[in-house]
Amino acid sequence: MTSTEKQLPIDRIFSRLAATYGAAWDRQSGAAPLADYKTMWVHELSGFLQSREAMMAIAWALEHLPERCPNIIEFRNLCRMAPAPEVPRLPEPKADAERVRAELEKLAPLRALLAQPQAIGDREWASDLLARHQGGQFRSTPAALQMARNALGLRA
Repeated sequence: MTSTEKQLPIDRIFSRLAATYGAAWDRQSGAAPLADYKTMWVHELSGFLQSREAMMAIAWALEHLPERCPNIIEFRNLCRMAPAPEVPRLPEPKADAERVRAELEKLAPLRALLAQPQAIGDREWASDLLARHQGGQFRSTPAALQMARNALGLRA
């Protein structure tokens, strides 16, 4: 998009902000020349001026203006808050029943372990953790080892 093509959306934005905020909008630019002020806005909003889809963020921001007149940084951030456009998606593939069955079989030992009733206050976990750690089967954190020792009433 050329700078002339980018100027048109900026002119529309300026018209909308002037109509919405009136004198507060006029005071915002201060003594800066209007052309310089618009150039700054084109620069800051350049990412939203690349395509029609990108400009939808500007349209969203113009529909969700704050009560107070925004400066360019606030307006750019408002554009960034616009929801992402909906994109067409492919339908989800159907699950392969054989693969699902195979994966669930892998979880059978864990499901059987979770199905066993656990006694409240049981300290077998501590003995098991220490035994696996000492046997080299399981490397645990110092904190977990200390908790296991404390649960069994052992000193470090």
